[in-house]
Amino acid sequence: MDRRTYLGLVGTVAGLSGCLNETAGGETDSGSGTVTPTDADTRTTTDASDTASATPTGTPIHAEYETTEVRVRAPDGDRLGSVTAAIADTGTLRYRGLSDTEVLPEDRGMLFVYENVSDHTYVMRGMDFGIDIVYADGEGTITRIHHAPEPGPDEDGAAQRYPGRGQYVLEVRYRWTAERGITEGDRLVFTLPE
Repeated sequence: MDRRTYLGLVGTVAGLSGCLNETAGGETDSGSGTVTPTDADTRTTTDASDTASATPTGTPIHAEYETTEVRVRAPDGDRLGSVTAAIADTGTLRYRGLSDTEVLPEDRGMLFVYENVSDHTYVMRGMDFGIDIVYADGEGTITRIHHAPEPGPDEDGAAQRYPGRGQYVLEVRYRWTAERGITEGDRLVFTLPE
């Protein structure tokens, strides 16, 4: 049995980025939202073909996803970092997430989008590399950051559980947030396609 079939059989869950996401009450949710732009932020949403990085084998990363630039700003407005993020805003895209990704370059990420703020738990099932999992509320304010290392050689990652509450979840390379001094209270700034 392949991993996706297995995940579908374990209950009412959605596998995200090779991660498993459960909302409060075991529900899964879908939808899209936006973070209100400010005049200080120039935002663009681009087609993935314009910005897709390639894997070591030359295959574009997340070519089938729309992308947006996600900037992280401190409360005083200082820019702390940015990535081009694939947008996972439907159940299907969130289910696939990063699970088929061979490598995640430092300038790339994935932004999971929900209809509203809710509780989620991500796990590292089937992941081949570590990631940071960044939860943000409906305004883009970071509410929780987890540094999720890759599962060990004899582990499937299911025991690595990372709960949080948010409308948006940004996944980036492992320790990306720590390297840039990003903490809870900082803000994700981005625009979603309509």
